[in-house]
Amino acid sequence: MVVEVIAGFGARSTALLADALHNLGDVGGLALALGAAWLARRAATAKRTYGFRRSTLLAGLANATLIFLSVGVVLWEALHHLRQPAPVNGKLVMAVAAAGVVVNGISAFLLLRSHGSAKDVNVRGAVVHLAGDALISAGVVVSGLIITFTGWSLVDPVTSIVISLVVLVATWRLLRDSLDLVLDAVPGDVAAEDVAAALRVEKGVVAVHDLHIWATSSTQTALTAHLVVDDAAAPGLVLRLSRGLEERFGISHVTLQVEREGEGDAQCTQGEGCLG
Repeated sequence: MVVEVIAGFGARSTALLADALHNLGDVGGLALALGAAWLARRAATAKRTYGFRRSTLLAGLANATLIFLSVGVVLWEALHHLRQPAPVNGKLVMAVAAAGVVVNGISAFLLLRSHGSAKDVNVRGAVVHLAGDALISAGVVVSGLIITFTGWSLVDPVTSIVISLVVLVATWRLLRDSLDLVLDAVPGDVAAEDVAAALRVEKGVVAVHDLHIWATSSTQTALTAHLVVDDAAAPGLVLRLSRGLEERFGISHVTLQVEREGEGDAQCTQGEGCLG
């Protein structure tokens, strides 16, 4: 980032300066991800019974917001240089941006390999930051190449605008998913209707109501539900259902309240998870 700032001023390249600013956003994003991962490992207390696991959800949201803010600054600077173009040192731009591609590409690869996948919204936020930086640097390399051979300096801010729009599209899903998780929406890899059906199909279960499914962290899902049962319900019903939900849907924290048919509370409260 420091090299890009120095080279950006030396080459009079908006794209390099914008890339440096985006890298600064990545540093903040990675710091948030690291801090959230550390907080998530802290033990629960009498006051915070879930511990700090939800900090990983907040970090994912903060990462996405940081990307949007960084891209906003990039677009602002690019538009300014479109209005007031200046000569750009294309060779210096290419050399520095190529180094950025290598560094960010390797970092994203190592992060993905160490975690196995990017299903964790917190890890995905960090990977999107790094991949976005590599993409921006690659675009800057191309713009430097064009400037070197054609002398058309306007390609520098134009490239910044195009890549910024690509990054916005790539970040939109991360922002949407993070916001959903913070608002206790059902995680995207779980269908509430399928979960309700899996509960109702168990022998002795008459109905399911007040079903709630939400993420307690970026890697753990919880569920609460009321089960209306009849006399045919076999012993061990709750344990069997809990194990089945974890095996089939990955829901590891299950709380089920069993109600006998005809009891006063054995009915769905409108708007409160009425799926059975």
